[in-house]
Amino acid sequence: MMQIEGTITTVHENARCVSAALAPDNLRSMETKAEEGRVITTITGTQLRSVIASMDDYLMNLAIAEDACSAAKKQRTTQNR
Repeated sequence: MMQIEGTITTVHENARCVSAALAPDNLRSMETKAEEGRVITTITGTQLRSVIASMDDYLMNLAIAEDACSAAKKQRTTQNR
């Protein structure tokens, strides 16, 4: 059986926050880590359609995680003034 693997690497101001926000939504076939200002996610599977669907879901979750972390940072900055 063929193993399919895809990796998505994105750059973030607060990669740890984004990675942590994504973790609860990760499937068993996904691994997400923060490394040097980047979030690196690897998705594996045996069916191309499933891997593509997982990547599509991940990208939507990534956008939400980035927005949440940006909003949290903005709120902390405002409170510290």
